[in-house]
Amino acid sequence: MKRADRPFQFVTASYLTRIRNQTATNLKELGESLEKCSDESIFYHTFHTLGRHHFLTEGFSNDFAHWVLAATNQAELAEELAGLDIRDYVSLAVLREDLRRLVISYCDRFPALGGLAAFEPFHFCESIEVSVPLGREAWTLEEFRDGLANLARAALHFHFISSRLRLRLRTNDFSLWLSGSLGLTELAQRVNRVDIYTNTLDGVRDRLLAQIGPELRA
Repeated sequence: MKRADRPFQFVTASYLTRIRNQTATNLKELGESLEKCSDESIFYHTFHTLGRHHFLTEGFSNDFAHWVLAATNQAELAEELAGLDIRDYVSLAVLREDLRRLVISYCDRFPALGGLAAFEPFHFCESIEVSVPLGREAWTLEEFRDGLANLARAALHFHFISSRLRLRLRTNDFSLWLSGSLGLTELAQRVNRVDIYTNTLDGVRDRLLAQIGPELRA
């Protein structure tokens, strides 16, 4: 079995959640706040949401969309916000601008709705990531498969979802290592195509393992 040029280092992450004193009580304020809030807030309410709600396979994919529907009853805007696929983003600044653009555009199209008071305010929070090496590494695909099978959800989220921002690439830690260190380009591409929206994190792990299995038997 081929040995990698460098090992895959399994890492987990914990997140410190901080509630800011920034709130939005209507759609117009949400658009204004999206321009001023921190990058950590954008991360918390989008990328981190998928980790917090790992058990959900239905519903909206970010907190902004959840709030717009639940607190302002604007389903069209909620759908537009939920339609932003975080897999397409390697920059929080770009994601922030797209979120803001959708909200501002909606308020411009429906001025009477922008100032309507929401049923409850949106509270901006921040997510501060602290990564910790697990002390486990993989040199072969079999070792990688075994490590992945026992990987906690927080570590899976770190390597497969939030890694896109760290790498600034439209890929993940797993695919980058499979392609770059083991030369398994096709497997890396299949792994990267596993859907993070229609699967729970446990489901994502199962699908990743299902992709690796045939390679080990080949």
